[in-house]
Amino acid sequence: MNLKLDGFGIMVDDMSVMVRFYRDVLGFEIKEDENATNVFLEKDGTLFLLYRKSDFEQMTGKTFSYANGINGHYEIALSVSNYAAVDKAFAEITSAGGRAVLPPTTEPWGQRTCYIADPEGNLVEIGSFNKEDA
Repeated sequence: MNLKLDGFGIMVDDMSVMVRFYRDVLGFEIKEDENATNVFLEKDGTLFLLYRKSDFEQMTGKTFSYANGINGHYEIALSVSNYAAVDKAFAEITSAGGRAVLPPTTEPWGQRTCYIADPEGNLVEIGSFNKEDA
């Protein structure tokens, strides 16, 4: 079997709120109308799909359970150039509506990282292993 990763997706309740967050706050590029059943976005060549929960359930004929509030089922990891950029991204994203989960912290393994939650509680990590630009 020859499987190739094209991208990943998340199930959403409010498509327009989530599109605005990922497009306008995190800089993902939208590939189609934001009111579609599923919306394709792209970041650095990776496909990112937002799929409306109710439409997915109708398509599959099944009901699914979903986590509410800030959840730790997975994370979306984004990198920036250096430690200062982690701090700057955290400040900008939280001022634009991202919910602070973990402020910028330098971890024992040398990464400066922070966590925010998107409008529906999905975790987004922003980090760098570089103290300064190389």
